[in-house]
Amino acid sequence: MNVETYKTSSGKDLILDYIDKLKNQLERADGFAVIEKLEQDKFDELKIKNWQGKISEVYFYKHNRMFYVIADSENIYVLHACRKQKNKTEKKDSEIVIKRAKEIGNIVSKKFI
Repeated sequence: MNVETYKTSSGKDLILDYIDKLKNQLERADGFAVIEKLEQDKFDELKIKNWQGKISEVYFYKHNRMFYVIADSENIYVLHACRKQKNKTEKKDSEIVIKRAKEIGNIVSKKFI
């Protein structure tokens, strides 16, 4: 599968930046491993849960997670990465995920949420 990580209009890759800035080397390695497993269709090796609508979240090392949508049989869009602070998704993180899902949905002419 082709995995597209979310980039700003200026081209800054927010997902890879998040992973790169993780302090623990194991966290960084696990974050990159998640992306690699998504690319290789190894969903069964990941801890995934449906988050909202067609948006899923995948947990990785400790309390980190990524939110993504599957656009079609070949493309996955990683929308957001964050550290889980509480049992519930923080409001600001929810708003970011929803906004980006709608943005990607408009680009690929699909409704994810």
